[in-house]
Amino acid sequence: MTDDQRAVNQKKVLNRLRRAQGQLSAVITAVEAGDSCKDVVTQLAAVSSALDRAGFTIVSSAMRDCIADPDNAESLTVDELEKLFLALA
Repeated sequence: MTDDQRAVNQKKVLNRLRRAQGQLSAVITAVEAGDSCKDVVTQLAAVSSALDRAGFTIVSSAMRDCIADPDNAESLTVDELEKLFLALA
């Protein structure tokens, strides 16, 4: 993976994490305000989805790196990648 591709992936991950952070803040505000269960759970589901997408993007990027350069010292083993992937499932 080129440095440009890494930068694009990093930007995507950061955007998703920032979105999740904003959504989590909205969940906290909704709970503090005593908003309806439906509203709180809807916001919480959005946070969860944003975090999952960020995690999958990170794992898929690591997989691409391992395929592109399996001898890289920072490459993860197949078992490590599988464990990371399953941690998100």
